[in-house]
Amino acid sequence: MRDEPVIVSLAVGGSLVYAAGTVAGGLVLGRLTTSVLEPVFRTGELTTEQAWTIAASLLGVAVITSLGVVVRRIAAGLAMFRLQARYRRAVTRQYLRLPLAWHRSHPAGQLLSNANADVEATFQFMAPLPMALGVAAMLVFGAVAMIAADPVLGIVGLLVLPALAGINGVYQHVMAPRAILAQHLRADVSTVAHESFEGALVVKALGREATETARFADVAGQLRDANVGVGRLRGVFDPVLEALPTLGTLAVLGVGAVQVANGHTTTGDVVQIAYLLTLLGFPVRAFGWLLGELPRAVVGWERVSAVLDADATVQHATTTAGPVAAPVDPAGAPAVMRLADVVYLHPDGMADAPALSGITLDIHPGRTVAVVGPTGSGKSTLAGLLLRLVDPHTGAVLLDGVDLRALARGELARSAALVTQTAFVFDDTVRDNVTLGSAISDDEVWRALRRAEADDFVRALPDGLDARVGERGTALSGGQRQRLALSRALLRSPRLLVLDDATSAVDPHVEAAILAQLRSAGGPGEDAGQPAPALVVIASRMATIALADEVVWIERGRVGARGTHAEVYAAAPAYRDLVTAYAAAEETGDEQPLDDRAGEVVP
Repeated sequence: MRDEPVIVSLAVGGSLVYAAGTVAGGLVLGRLTTSVLEPVFRTGELTTEQAWTIAASLLGVAVITSLGVVVRRIAAGLAMFRLQARYRRAVTRQYLRLPLAWHRSHPAGQLLSNANADVEATFQFMAPLPMALGVAAMLVFGAVAMIAADPVLGIVGLLVLPALAGINGVYQHVMAPRAILAQHLRADVSTVAHESFEGALVVKALGREATETARFADVAGQLRDANVGVGRLRGVFDPVLEALPTLGTLAVLGVGAVQVANGHTTTGDVVQIAYLLTLLGFPVRAFGWLLGELPRAVVGWERVSAVLDADATVQHATTTAGPVAAPVDPAGAPAVMRLADVVYLHPDGMADAPALSGITLDIHPGRTVAVVGPTGSGKSTLAGLLLRLVDPHTGAVLLDGVDLRALARGELARSAALVTQTAFVFDDTVRDNVTLGSAISDDEVWRALRRAEADDFVRALPDGLDARVGERGTALSGGQRQRLALSRALLRSPRLLVLDDATSAVDPHVEAAILAQLRSAGGPGEDAGQPAPALVVIASRMATIALADEVVWIERGRVGARGTHAEVYAAAPAYRDLVTAYAAAEETGDEQPLDDRAGEVVP
C-alpha cells in the first residue's frame, strides 16, 4: 500500500463512500417508510410530491453509492495491476543483477514463476482489500444506525457478526494450507514445462515424449487436485457466509413483527434494520474473498522477496593484490590483464579442493593466449574470472592495473567481451542480434561479420541482415550461431576478447581464418588503425593452439606449464597426451576429445 499510496487511498475512499451510501440508503428507506409509505397505506393515496420525494431520495443515495463503487473498482484494479507491473520489473531487474552462480542454482521455470504467477498472487488481494475495508466501516456505521433505531432489534441483527467472524477464521485456517500448496504447485508445473521445452532435442532424440508427458501430467494433476480442493472448500463456506445475514434478517423480521404489534417500535425501524442486514450480506463476503487470497499472497510474497533480497552483487574477495591503480585507459588500447595469485572455490566446493589455485598469469596486448586443459581443470572458471562473472576468493584480477572489483558497473563490459561455446541468439533479425538494438551503421555490422567469417552466409540468407534467425537461432547451424555471436562481440571493439571454445562448431579452416582476422587487426586494410585485442582462447584443437603466441596448460586448477606450444609439449606429458588425442580425433572425424569419451581426466 505504501508503494501506491494515492491510488490505494482513492480506492479506500471510494469504498468508504459506498459504505456510507449503503447505510444512508437504509436510513432513508426507514424514514420514507415512516413518513411517506405508512400514511399512503392508511389513506390509499400517493401524491405527486410524495412520489418525487421517494424517487429523489432513493436516486440520490443510489448515485452516491454507485460513484463510490466505480471509484473503488477502478482504483483497486489500477493499484493491483500497477503493483504487479512494478514488482515484475523489479524481479526482472534483480535477475539481471544477480551473479551466474545464483542463476545456476535456481531452475529457469521457477524464475518464470517468480516473475509471473508469484507476483500475480502477491497482489491479487489488492482487488478485494478496499472493499473489505469499506465493509468494515459499513459494519460500524450500520451497527450504530441499527442500535440507534432500535436497540433490541439492532442486537438481534448484530448477533450474526460473531458467527461470521468465527466462520471466516475457520475458513482461513482450513484454506491456508490448500492455497499454499496450490501456489507451490504452480511453480512446479512451470519448472517441469520449461525443462521439457528446453530439453526438446534430448526428448525427441531419445524418444522420451511419453515419459515427459507423464511427468508433466503428474505435476499438473497435483495442481488440478489442489485447485479442486480449494474450490470445494469455497463451495462449502460460501453458502454459509451468505446464509447467515439472511438468517439474521429473518430473525429481525420475526422479532420486529412482535415489537410493532406491541407498539414497542415502528415499521420504519424494522424495515431499516432488516434492509441494512440484507445489504450487508453480500459485502461481508468480501472478507471471505480477502481471506481466501491472503494465503496465496503470503506464499507469493515469500517467493518474490527471496529473489529481491538475494545478494545482487558478485561476492567480493577477502584480499586484493595491492592498491587500486589508475582508471582503465579509455582510448581503446589493447588491455593488459593480470591474474595475481588467484584462488577460486565453487560455491558448494570444498576448501581443500579449489577450482583454481595459485593462478598467476599475464595477458599482454595484441597477443593470443591459448588456455588448454582436461575436462574439469578450471578453464571456463578462468574465463569467468576475466569477465568478472565470478570473483576470486583470494588474489585479484586486474585490468590495466585496476582490480576488476574497483570498476564501475558496465565499465568492464565496455572493455572486454566473452564468447562462449553455446552461442545464444534472439528470435530477431541478424542485424539486431549483432547490434542488440544499438544505433550502429550497416557498414560496421558487415565489418564485424566479415571479421568473424560470417558475411558470406549472411549474404546468402533471403533477407540478408533483415533475415530472422528463429527462436534460439533455429534457422542457423551451430557454427553460424557461433560466428554471429562472435560478430556481436567484435562490433564493440573489445580491448580484451575471451573465446571459451567459441569456434568449436565451425570448420577448422574457418576457425583458423577467424583467428587470423583477429590477430591481423590493425594492419593493412579496412581495420587499419584499430588495435588487435588481447585474445584469450579456451582451446582444444591443434589448429587453434598452433596460432597462439603462448599456451597455458591447466591441470587440477593449477598452471602446469606455459610457453609456446613446442615448449609446453615437451615439458608436460599430460598436455602432449591430450593434444595428441585431439589431433587423432580430428583426423578420424571424431571431434569429441579423448578425456570426454573416457569420462575421466587425463593424469
